[in-house]
Amino acid sequence: MGGGVRISGAALELPGGVTVRFMRTLRLPEQGTHPLPPGLGAFPLRRVGDFADRAPEQWREHGGVLLPVHQREAMWLSFSSAAPAALQVGVGKVCAVSGRPWSDRLSRDPQNYVVLPRQPWLDGINSGAGTIRQFVAVPLGLGAAVEGQVSGAEVWGGVRLQVFGLRDEPLARWRAEQSRRAVSTSGLWGVSASAAAGHGGAPAFPPGAPGAGPVPPPAPTAAAARSAPAMGLGAGGRMHQEVYGDDRPLDDWRTGPSGRVFVHLATAPQWRAITGEPAPPSPVDRAAYNAAGLPWFDYYDAEGDDLPAAGPLAGVKPVGDRLGDDEQPWVPPAPTQITHLGDDSGRVTDGEW
Repeated sequence: MGGGVRISGAALELPGGVTVRFMRTLRLPEQGTHPLPPGLGAFPLRRVGDFADRAPEQWREHGGVLLPVHQREAMWLSFSSAAPAALQVGVGKVCAVSGRPWSDRLSRDPQNYVVLPRQPWLDGINSGAGTIRQFVAVPLGLGAAVEGQVSGAEVWGGVRLQVFGLRDEPLARWRAEQSRRAVSTSGLWGVSASAAAGHGGAPAFPPGAPGAGPVPPPAPTAAAARSAPAMGLGAGGRMHQEVYGDDRPLDDWRTGPSGRVFVHLATAPQWRAITGEPAPPSPVDRAAYNAAGLPWFDYYDAEGDDLPAAGPLAGVKPVGDRLGDDEQPWVPPAPTQITHLGDDSGRVTDGEW
């Protein structure tokens, strides 16, 4: 099933023209609700199968890809799709949209997937009321991962992606509609090209130094990498972001997935031991970013049908509550630093008559 998944630069290409990028970003404070933080470049990706002699045995069993992430580093997922697709996103074996156990089938009660290309990105677990809680990397076994708080056990870690395409008849209708409208996909779906590219995109990290292949790590380091604890995703700060409901009948989608992939989260030392490459340095801190006057983002969509709070996810505790908060004091960005995406400046509001 995973044979149709490919790495293209710093992106994952799934069947049906679906592309997913894992973006580095600033970690939000866990109090209050905030605008979207900037993208600081894409995490590099490597195939687990290329490092069978160094990767942990469980990783080899799951296959997929690995990426390097620092503890408590935040990430968001950037999506694009050439045609409508339903994408499931799991943190461990917990659905990031519904909070329910991972399933190989699509569900609408509650919805356990995001709809592409309608959903341009996902920055964290669905906390309802137009908000999410940021994805933050944490070691398993400390009780901070979403997986453990929802399911009672921290076993799997990583990120799961699974994509479903439209059945032949709905896909043919969609293509016919595309032809009639004779517009680009981005115009059809009402998301600007700049918004679909992600909030504050930055150049991806290169695969490695030009002309230099991976350097085999010393045996003790490789052995340590194979036994290192897995990383999962905890819940970070809250930000404004809709998780859109699906306006198609559920039976428009195929009953089985067309592709899936397991994304393993490696610590910086583990990444170097497995791949022979240095991990990207830790991102710039919030204070330095704000002091430079760099932008944050706000995405407004009055037509969006936001999913309600997912019951199992509503009670998830943020990372700081579990591990202790080691973050610097929060200084909000100036209003002039917030770039509004998708705002309709011509929309007229109504009032009481």
